[in-house]
Amino acid sequence: MSLARRAFLASTIAAVAAPAVLRLARGEAAPLTLKLHHFFSSVAGAHARFLAPWARKVEADSAGRIRIDIFPSMQLGGAPAQLFDQARDALADIVFAAPSRTPGRFPKIEVFELPFVPSRRALVNSRAIEDYAAANLKDEFRDIHPICFSCRDGAVLHAKRAIASLADLKGLRLHVPSPFAADTAHALGAHGVVMPSPQVPIALAEHVIDGCLDPWDALPSLRLYDSLKAHTDFADGSLSTTTFVLAMNKAAYGRLGGELKAAIDANSGQPAAGMAGAMWDADAAAVAAIVRERGDTVAMLGAEELARWRKLTEPVIAAWLKQIGERRIDGHKLHAAARELVEKYANEPEPPPPASAPRAAVAAPPPSAAQAKTAYPPPANGAATPAPPAAPTSKPAPLKVLEIPL
Repeated sequence: MSLARRAFLASTIAAVAAPAVLRLARGEAAPLTLKLHHFFSSVAGAHARFLAPWARKVEADSAGRIRIDIFPSMQLGGAPAQLFDQARDALADIVFAAPSRTPGRFPKIEVFELPFVPSRRALVNSRAIEDYAAANLKDEFRDIHPICFSCRDGAVLHAKRAIASLADLKGLRLHVPSPFAADTAHALGAHGVVMPSPQVPIALAEHVIDGCLDPWDALPSLRLYDSLKAHTDFADGSLSTTTFVLAMNKAAYGRLGGELKAAIDANSGQPAAGMAGAMWDADAAAVAAIVRERGDTVAMLGAEELARWRKLTEPVIAAWLKQIGERRIDGHKLHAAARELVEKYANEPEPPPPASAPRAAVAAPPPSAAQAKTAYPPPANGAATPAPPAAPTSKPAPLKVLEIPL
């Protein structure tokens, strides 16, 4: 065989084999690993039935080229209020954060925390806020790449005695999730008390508070079943809710190739918001079923009484409109948009009733201050996610209570 012919055959074989070699190299390449950080425990619904399935779906849609390691309970360090900045500053690639942890910083999203703006149902709120965000929140969240926005189910009144009227509510000291909820409680004649959630059981035992304005899943997560036996829900709207954003570092998203971006994008927006909302609603239905099985009183506020509550909470909305107007933002337009979107999704289907109410299908309390400040190194590829820190056995710290005046 001539030298020229041997050279031709060698080059041809190399050309044919090259794509196979490239495919092999591509298939064996280590996946791109992203760190997802949040403050819920590893047994919370937010982790187990939203964030973990969402991450696995992204991994599957990327054909394994993306790997998402999840760090619950603030295992990468910091406090829940710092999660947004961790995504912005690339301390984490993805975070699940609550904007209400930094009051006043994200004023446009606060409209969903106002009394009787949100639905009592998380799926309705989550679909509404995702549309609202697309139209109104791009500037407010420009420092990160939003994956989706969502809302928890509406807050319920949990107390030691039934609350069926304003007279029953008058003078009660209630744990509330936010300053707006505190203002709402004051407008209704109660006292809104803000404190770290893990201290709520202690506050009840020591008669610092008389009850809570919290979502259903707070009952088992804070072990309140035995102390609070009367529950008042609202068929039309809710006194309060909590907003969330699943956000990604902008540079991390920008570095993704087209196929990998597509895996994130396919699991962003309404698909992810709906997944989160359905999770919150399923947890709420499960806990409501548990308390009914236990013989607790669960009441829905009647339309006539509810009208009185709505009227009394109007000053809370007016105060927000004034505050946001001072920042040259049209709060009336935002308020109307939020209400319209909640109405748009009002007929979203209810979650199916739980076959058997799961006892641990709800969020555990946020980590203690000591746990929140402890940094944990990320696992190496292939290593398991670090376990949450063990609960402290020492005596709880003294109560730190802040009562917010109207």
